[in-house]
Amino acid sequence: MKASAKARRLARHHKRGKKTGALNLVSLMDIFTILVFFLMVNSSSDVQILNPKSGIELPVSSAEKAPEDVLALTVLSDDILVNGRSVMKVDALQSFGGDVEPALKAELDYQANRSASPAPEAGRAITILADRELPYELLKKIMSTCVEAGYGAISLAVSQDAKAGAGA
Repeated sequence: MKASAKARRLARHHKRGKKTGALNLVSLMDIFTILVFFLMVNSSSDVQILNPKSGIELPVSSAEKAPEDVLALTVLSDDILVNGRSVMKVDALQSFGGDVEPALKAELDYQANRSASPAPEAGRAITILADRELPYELLKKIMSTCVEAGYGAISLAVSQDAKAGAGA
């Protein structure tokens, strides 16, 4: 015997109620993917690694403020590098008579022009990586050239004192 339309409708309704709900895994995967990317991006932003070249022994500091990501000027025993690119020889800078060395200033101007952001009022930031035994005369020439090129916020790279990092 055929069931009436009402009986068939009630049977369908009861079948729907017995089904178990399923999780939408696509939405969960999207949420977890976004969470993983967020954690990866934010976990690596608080550390800046400056790789001093071999032969450079940085001074030791007890400061705990983290360095910012800025232009790096490295003074090796025989070369001066700006962002890893050799600009001039140390001997040429030592024998230079003035305070502002033109070749180094030209490179710093070039690096400043490459930056899309406008220069702050205090001047652009630069970090100088040099051996602790670098003569002050040479450091003064480098710093004068940096200031003349618009880099007013000059930082000297140092190694963090192990005692200060441990909270002593």
